[in-house]
Amino acid sequence: MNPAPRKNKSVYLLEIEPLDLGADVRAMGLELTEADENREPIRGADAARIWSRVLRAVASAESWALDFFSHLDRLRDYLQRHQIPYREATKHTLVVPAPELAILEPLLDRFQGETFGARVGRRLAEGDATLEGELARRGVDAYHTAFSNYVFCAICNFEDGSLILLSEKLWASEVIRRIRPALEGHDVEIRLAS
Repeated sequence: MNPAPRKNKSVYLLEIEPLDLGADVRAMGLELTEADENREPIRGADAARIWSRVLRAVASAESWALDFFSHLDRLRDYLQRHQIPYREATKHTLVVPAPELAILEPLLDRFQGETFGARVGRRLAEGDATLEGELARRGVDAYHTAFSNYVFCAICNFEDGSLILLSEKLWASEVIRRIRPALEGHDVEIRLAS
């Protein structure tokens, strides 16, 4: 008698949960961990592979960009060496518009130890000098007063395995709907936190 086939168990877990950041902010946290009892954050190339697909999927067909505001000399050197387009929004803020997956994955792998941001929405085309100036001054805290102008603003802290989405337009169920196809075949279980 043959034993019943084992069901493939996911290697990684991506949990999505609403966050309480105050009455004036609607946010959800995405946490990428090992799918075991230790729940250690995922780092390295696997994390970059997964997060790059998550960012692009949640952005969907909208205009989007990454916002960097620290260690800019290293970042600028990397972008120039790899011929990745970017814009110097301020002396202390670089904006990388919608990198393709082949560019985004190694970029996230190289800079996942940094905290940076992402924005999605039409407002990117117009520019947002106020927000970009505040990013240089306050870092991702600047998104607090600006996120309602976008589909979402995101705080990328991939070293700790987390992505925080600030959005009045997206719900956790919509985020799951968008990312599920992008992570198919990548050993990731996606679920709402209980």
